[in-house]
Amino acid sequence: MSVSSLLTPDALAALTREMQGWRHHLHAHPETAFEEVKTAAFVVERLQAFGVDEIHQGIGKTGVVGIIRGQQDGPWLGLRADMDALDLHEDNDFAHRSQTPGKMHACGHDGHTAMLLGAASFLARHRTFAGTVALIFQPAEENEGGGRAMVEDGLFERFPIASVYGLHNWPGLDSGHFAIRPGPMMASYDIFEITLNGKGAHAAMPHLGRDVLVASSELVLALQTIAARTVSPLDSAVVSVTQIHGGDTWNVLPQISVIRGTVRTFDLAVQDLVEQRLRDIAQGIAVLHGITATVRYERRYPPTINAAEQSRIAAQAATAVVGAERVDLDPRPSMGAEDFAFLQQACPGAYIWLGAGPGQSGCMLHNPGYDFNDDILGVGARYWVQLVQTILPLPSTGA
Repeated sequence: MSVSSLLTPDALAALTREMQGWRHHLHAHPETAFEEVKTAAFVVERLQAFGVDEIHQGIGKTGVVGIIRGQQDGPWLGLRADMDALDLHEDNDFAHRSQTPGKMHACGHDGHTAMLLGAASFLARHRTFAGTVALIFQPAEENEGGGRAMVEDGLFERFPIASVYGLHNWPGLDSGHFAIRPGPMMASYDIFEITLNGKGAHAAMPHLGRDVLVASSELVLALQTIAARTVSPLDSAVVSVTQIHGGDTWNVLPQISVIRGTVRTFDLAVQDLVEQRLRDIAQGIAVLHGITATVRYERRYPPTINAAEQSRIAAQAATAVVGAERVDLDPRPSMGAEDFAFLQQACPGAYIWLGAGPGQSGCMLHNPGYDFNDDILGVGARYWVQLVQTILPLPSTGA
């Protein structure tokens, strides 16, 4: 029996109303990385009410995995939604705005969780598939690598998942449209911190010191030559300085200056090149100014690289839900990053964007005025259900 015959307009409308209620509750009660205790408990309560077969808690600290078995045996399939919010003050004034000062769901993880819960509700009642679905509710996608924590905590050893899929709402893409491509989808996420140590002095007597602020200024500009003059024009790299800290008053040349920023690439070789060049430039400018430079470089998230076969399957499921004209098979990759990459490194997988459209919810992610577009809740839930039936179909009973 097809999804369309089971998920009638009335049933979809009822499920969408439920998902909206869940989403608004989660939006009003945001929790950030590895603090998603109440969020995880909410997820567990819903899964218990749905009657899923197993619920596993505390994977990757606050992660939850729910298990739903189909009518017949078959492969294991992983569906992942992130649960965490951001350290950001919300500017919205609607009824479901954040009730926790300084924290908000500004990336739509409340919607992602609600959509996967909606799919879980449907799949637990209509097990028209051959295999096992693992519902992965992941903590700490923002900055702290909750995907890595779940993998290191034995996600794929405890559950023999054959392929894994992720979804993210995407402002700027038409509402209800999908976009996916094989290969690079999201960039790596590296951070750097360069500490320059010179010699403090009176600002009126700069010749008696070693000026770290002049060196910092040169260094910020020099770092921009990495992408412009070191990386091939056919490759992609971003080097962005996001912080400069040095000095406390008007008439003192500070002894120390700290420069921080981020690097984004799609390729390991480019990542290696950028890191080495950044270190070389920092040391070279330090020598030029008679100061010292200490570089701390961390590779936080690898690039999100979609497997070819899983991308094809995801596109097939999306097409079945919204039609081929609403599925972009060659979107431009984003220099943003996603820790779903850690799951893909351990298991073949694909990551798809679901358009959030313009308007109130169409403002950019991580914006204090952002709100998830409730109109796409039903589309996302239908995609998850269709993906299950595409990958885990029941054998034909025809003669």
